[in-house]
Amino acid sequence: MLNQKITPFLLKCFLYSLVLISCTSTKNNAIVTNEIKNKPIDGWDSFDKQGHRGCRGLMPENTIPAMINAIGLGVTTLEMDVCISKDNKVFLSHEPFFNHEITTLPDGGFIPEKNERLFNMYKMNYDSIIKYDVGLSPHPRFPNQQKMKTVKPLLSDVFKAVKEYMMTARRPFPYYNIETKTLPEGDNIYHPLPGEFVELLMEVIKENQMEDFVIIQSFDFRTLQYLHKHYPNIKTAMLIEADNKSSFRKQIKDIGFIPSIYSPESSLVIANLVKECHDLNMKIIPWTVNDKKEIERFKKMGVDGIITDYPNLFND
Repeated sequence: MLNQKITPFLLKCFLYSLVLISCTSTKNNAIVTNEIKNKPIDGWDSFDKQGHRGCRGLMPENTIPAMINAIGLGVTTLEMDVCISKDNKVFLSHEPFFNHEITTLPDGGFIPEKNERLFNMYKMNYDSIIKYDVGLSPHPRFPNQQKMKTVKPLLSDVFKAVKEYMMTARRPFPYYNIETKTLPEGDNIYHPLPGEFVELLMEVIKENQMEDFVIIQSFDFRTLQYLHKHYPNIKTAMLIEADNKSSFRKQIKDIGFIPSIYSPESSLVIANLVKECHDLNMKIIPWTVNDKKEIERFKKMGVDGIITDYPNLFND
C-alpha cells in the first residue's frame, strides 16, 4: 500500500521536474538569444572595421554572400547602399539603375554603358529587378572578385541572413552603415523625395528591430537632416567627396547639426581634420582605403575606423 501511494507522488514530482527543467532551459535560451540580439559587436567604442558594400574586392558588391563573407573576415560594420523600387521595396544597390559593369540581363546579354540609365529600378517592381544577375559578370576593376549567380537583395533579407548567421555562430551583431542613394537632381526620377525615402527605410529597420544597429549615411544632407528631426536617436554619417571645397566648419554649418560620423574620401584626411572631428565629439571614418600601409597610416593618425573593399587587409 505504501509503494502504491508513493509511486504516483514520485511520478508527479518527476514530471514536474521535467517541466521545470524544460522551462528553465527555454528561459535560459531566451536570455542567451536576447543577449546576443540586443548587444552589437564591440565596434562603436573601438576601431571600426567596415566592409565596403560587404567586401567588393572579394565578392559581388551589395549582396548577401558579400555581407556574410565580410562578417567571416571580422568586420564590425557592414557598409551598404540602398535604393527604392517602383513598389516601394528597399533593396541593396549602389546605383538606382543597373550598372553595366556588374549586370547580366535575364536573357544572358549585357548592358552597354551608354544605356545603363535606361534600366531605372525606381520604375521597376522588385520581382522584375531580381530577374537580373549581378554576380556573374567579371568586374573590370576587381579581378579577384569571386563570381557567382546572385541578385540585389531586399534589406530585410540581409538583416535576416546576417541574424541567422550570427545566432548560429553565437556572436553579437555587427552594425549596418546604410547609404541613402539620393540626390536633388534624382528626385522622383530615380528615387522618392528624401522624407519618403527615409520613412520607407525606417519602416524596414523598425520591423526588424535594428534601430540600435544602424548608421544612416549620405552625401545628400537632406536625408540626414530629415533623420535628425524625426529620428534623432538614429546614428548618422555625413559623406564628403574629394571635390567638396567647403571647409569643415562650413559643412557642419550647412548640415545644421553634429552627425555621429564624419566620413570623407580618404585623400582629404589630415591630422588637423581628425582633431576637428574629435573636438566636436564626432567620429571620423574615411573611405575607401584598399592598401594595408594606408590603413596603418590612418590608424596612427587617430581615425576611428576605415571603410575598405578588402576586409581581409584588417587581418593580414
